[in-house]
Amino acid sequence: MPEATGAVQAAPPGDSTGSGRPARGKRALGPVALVVAGGLSVQFGAAVAVLLMPRTGALGVVSLRLALAAIVLLAVCRPALRGHSRADWGTVIAFGAVMAAMNCLFYQAADRIPLGAAVTLEVIGPLALSVIVSRRLVNLLWAGLALGGVLLLSGGGFDRLDPLGTAFALGAGAMWAAYIVFSARTGRRFPQADGLALAMAVGALLALPLGIVESGSKLLVPSTLGLALAVAVMSSVLPYTLELLALRRLPAPTFAVLMSLEPAIAATAGFLVLDQALAATDALAIALVIVASMGAVRTQIGRGTPKSGPNSGPESGPKPAPAQTPAPARGEAGEETL
Repeated sequence: MPEATGAVQAAPPGDSTGSGRPARGKRALGPVALVVAGGLSVQFGAAVAVLLMPRTGALGVVSLRLALAAIVLLAVCRPALRGHSRADWGTVIAFGAVMAAMNCLFYQAADRIPLGAAVTLEVIGPLALSVIVSRRLVNLLWAGLALGGVLLLSGGGFDRLDPLGTAFALGAGAMWAAYIVFSARTGRRFPQADGLALAMAVGALLALPLGIVESGSKLLVPSTLGLALAVAVMSSVLPYTLELLALRRLPAPTFAVLMSLEPAIAATAGFLVLDQALAATDALAIALVIVASMGAVRTQIGRGTPKSGPNSGPESGPKPAPAQTPAPARGEAGEETL
């Protein structure tokens, strides 16, 4: 992946009047629009997946999404299968296993609780990783703010949301944190998006038997395959492509801050597609988690993280930007945020 130039570049030599500002603003706006479009694609893809669940079940959706996305990515990337060490294959297999677990848990959650709540709870995993890795006292503030949002979302007891759905969402968050770590490691070992394509294939192989057991021949219904292909493109292929293009021109920390908005995008998708209205307290809870995520990201930046280039992002926070690998879509919010 070419090195990013950053969202704002210096004015041309001899330009002492600052006349280049409008052009710089347009250059910054372009990649931001790509990231937002990727986020919209991920979360509206998740909403379509929820509509598909009555036909195939949550595990059926996961298996079809991963399998179809793997086919597309393998066809586009054509990764080499030779020339890799055992450690390389161990890393990509672990990455694929975490990817499958993250998606299975998330879709099980989305089948039981509103989409916005599921993504909000899932973001706690990357946020916790960001707080732990930074080791700064101020991050306790962000952790406390996020905890307040989660407690507000629970309404004093997760039985309001469905305890099992809540547990699945928190489990998906833990897998998202692991996903960030293995995504970065895979990106360092494989060129371009080769590692991602191979890991997607591993995840599909692990998830497919579960989907077959749950849904059997229902997975082969043409209309179901069509919707599943739409989910795969919207939740994996399209966001990865948009984020890869954005990261060539956008500082990774800025990308991470934008990814912190995913719970709000998910809540909007749930409302528009699934008619999942939010109470005022739910909206406030989501806002608290978003602010906590942004605060944790900005704290990492203030710690001295380089502010340009896709390889400069730390390996923690919601959605990674690892070297040579498009930032993943965090399963669904995520699929990716630091």
